[in-house]
Amino acid sequence: MLAITNATIYDGLGVQHVDKVLLVKDGKFEAITSESSIPENYQVVDASGKIVTPGLIDVHTHLGVSEEGVGQEGKDFNETSSPETPQVRAIDGINPMEKGFEDARKSGITTVQVMPGSANVIGGEMVVLKTVGHIVDEMVIKEPSGMKAALGENPKRVHGPKGKMPVTRMGVAARLREKLIETQNYLNGQQKERKLDLENLAKVIKKEIPLRVHAHRADDILTVLRIKREFDIDLTIEHCTEGHHIAEYIAKHDDVRVSVGPTLSTRSKVELKDKGWTTIKTLLDAGISCSITTDHPVVGIEYLVTSAVHAIRGGITEKQALKALTLDAAKHIGVADRVGSIETGKDADFVIWSGNPFDLRNNVEKVFIDGKLI
Repeated sequence: MLAITNATIYDGLGVQHVDKVLLVKDGKFEAITSESSIPENYQVVDASGKIVTPGLIDVHTHLGVSEEGVGQEGKDFNETSSPETPQVRAIDGINPMEKGFEDARKSGITTVQVMPGSANVIGGEMVVLKTVGHIVDEMVIKEPSGMKAALGENPKRVHGPKGKMPVTRMGVAARLREKLIETQNYLNGQQKERKLDLENLAKVIKKEIPLRVHAHRADDILTVLRIKREFDIDLTIEHCTEGHHIAEYIAKHDDVRVSVGPTLSTRSKVELKDKGWTTIKTLLDAGISCSITTDHPVVGIEYLVTSAVHAIRGGITEKQALKALTLDAAKHIGVADRVGSIETGKDADFVIWSGNPFDLRNNVEKVFIDGKLI
């Protein structure tokens, strides 16, 4: 049982609580209260002059399936043997001992979504994890948390040279439609034999999980939304690099959430030529729920807050930036009932900062996950 005293608490809901006490009991947030309300037998942590925030969340990573400093042996994020691999699951390739998890914790990131890469039209299932632990099954918050898909250059580049579809954007979209139709037929009983790929993709058709689609260019984003309407599925747009060009149109699909990034990366391919730090502001101004991502290891996960600072320079407020890393991020990956804000009953994942987290001169001083000092 903990009492974090004398803190300025940014609760993730947009409210700042000045000189308050944060109570933690049995790994959950108990209350934000006053000094006089501290129960007996609580361990007191003095946070005078400090800022407390919810644990940060990166919604789009390849932590543990793309291991840093290992080489080919650590590249377990793209099963490129086929253009569609909905039968694979990221959880089966995660090494929880990978260095990136430590970098995440030290940066105040307590929750991540780990997914397959974007080489395939359909890449497989993803999982949401806490960033502490040695047994991946014990780190899980939600599994599966979505099905990865990808449009644009990556599937073309990987599979086109093999002399088989997809070679074009038309082919990418066609393969995705074909697999969704095959899944619909499977659910209608036209396929009696069990098929793992169709069982997994059936979760998308039945709206048990969203399709999370890698799409940078505006035309690819439009294709994503077209397929959503055709098949009546839930989805998120991942990256949304040119989303600022069509923000009002995206906003017409009021149940679509967006992750923006990794904007801190270079313009390594044609789809990134129009990337910029004002994209998230344009999307937020249009009423679209946004998160910020590093796409680790494309950008190191330790630069998540740095990315948010650049977005602030691009015009969003600090409150919007914090929500994009906490509550809106939790909503994006479907775990807002557990994490993303400091509210009674939620997991006690929080960070004590030496000062404003959006001033890069300040540091993470303490990180707590499930009420335990990490």
